[in-house]
Amino acid sequence: MPPPLPILPHPTDPRLTRRITGTDHTGAATEISVVEERPLTIYLNAQEIVTAMTIGDYPDYLALGFLRNQGMLRADDVVTAVDYDDEVETVVVRTERQTSYEEKVKKKTRTSGCAVGTVFGDMMEGLDGLTLPKAELRTSWLYSLARQINTTPSLYLEAGAIHGTVLCEADRPLVFMEDVGRHNAVDKIAGFMFRHGVPAADKILYTTGRLTSEMVIKTALMGIPVLASRSGFTAWGVEIARDVGLTLIGRLRGQRFVCLAGEERLVRDADPAVAGEENAKHRRKAAADD
Repeated sequence: MPPPLPILPHPTDPRLTRRITGTDHTGAATEISVVEERPLTIYLNAQEIVTAMTIGDYPDYLALGFLRNQGMLRADDVVTAVDYDDEVETVVVRTERQTSYEEKVKKKTRTSGCAVGTVFGDMMEGLDGLTLPKAELRTSWLYSLARQINTTPSLYLEAGAIHGTVLCEADRPLVFMEDVGRHNAVDKIAGFMFRHGVPAADKILYTTGRLTSEMVIKTALMGIPVLASRSGFTAWGVEIARDVGLTLIGRLRGQRFVCLAGEERLVRDADPAVAGEENAKHRRKAAADD
């Protein structure tokens, strides 16, 4: 059974940030919260797969989601244990099935994500013949989700330098994960879904990061039909979304958004004027970058 929902960030968790002193633009002494960053080495049975840089929360979900999104964990795999050792910063995922991915691990693609994301094997593997569910997406849900997510206490609002990804159902955020790399945040969501058998057909994935090819691929392979972001697009990300039938919503800020794929799922049931403009207090850096 999954834990009680929603799962929200813990910005006051002392393990996730550190207070550091410095000087500001005037030369005056200042102290700010800075996000922690630490390595996490992921094993699948006896094989070392990758070392990821992460903030350190939910190592079990991160490991499961990373392996699942790389195609190293199958949908029908039985996970017998997930062992995390905080002292050596290692998590070992054990399965009933014997596994060996030596050749796949040799073939790496460095992604465009923060904290140096890595994809193993063929990035397009698994997309052939993929059909995503014909879900409905109401614009009233988008406006409500953006408002709720942007005002939820988070590590970003506490310390910045971090990405968020949220699993949603209709206008309800379910699981809100943050990390220094947006790929880690997505993998934590994927790990949560895999471990607890959460269905994907009626879900929306919201991210604060760019809608790049690897983000689109991960969302599609997770079986989620809608990907939304407050940030912008890459051309290849849009092309892949159109090929696999994923609804792609970007630049979602206040009453504004742009849909570049999967328009047929949209139900425009809300007056954009009702959503209003985004409060400046909750604007992320990406809003000024796009």
